[in-house]
Amino acid sequence: MNGFAKPTGPLACVVGARPNYMKMAPLLRAFAARIDLPTSVLVHTGQHYDVAMNERLFTDLALPAPDINLEAGSGSHAVQTAEIMQRFEPVLDRLAPSCVIVVGDVNSTLACTLVAVKKGVRVVHVEAGLRSFDRGMPEEINRVLTDQIADRLYTTERAAEDNLAREGIPGERIRFAGNVMIDSLQQHRKRAVAPAVRSGVHWPRMLALPNTPWLP
Repeated sequence: MNGFAKPTGPLACVVGARPNYMKMAPLLRAFAARIDLPTSVLVHTGQHYDVAMNERLFTDLALPAPDINLEAGSGSHAVQTAEIMQRFEPVLDRLAPSCVIVVGDVNSTLACTLVAVKKGVRVVHVEAGLRSFDRGMPEEINRVLTDQIADRLYTTERAAEDNLAREGIPGERIRFAGNVMIDSLQQHRKRAVAPAVRSGVHWPRMLALPNTPWLP
């Protein structure tokens, strides 16, 4: 957020698919700890909508329940992206956020970015600049287009900045932030179950691995 004018409206934080949840969780914790930032509003597009899996992940990651669920559901890439855009626009108008924060590279990322940019609302993309260099991947198209039109790009690795520079994105729009997935890992590593406990197999003996302290 550094470099933007002081925000007034809420921070609209968008998740849509399961990988987004573990990226957004540490951001929401960080925002809540800052008294100089406005409130965060968690918008779930409903791109992934399995109830049991969603609830389990939100609980495991200590994510608050979404403030708004667009319930966009599935469909072809075109149908799903269009449905999210159509449902997100009135929400954006009602919230009047200071910015929209998107993560990753799913259809929700691009759809909400397009709506916000065309409405004149600033967009922050977390995990920007990652590239597979395979335009046959829908996620690659989402990444490239989101990075081209977002206002601020937070990268998780140094190579990402080089990718963005090659695509003509000026350096003042880019900030290296580190990998928020590691924040989620560190937050929850004490709850992890060792593979031997989960499977009942003593892996070091089977695989002739060196002694592993957290296995029996």
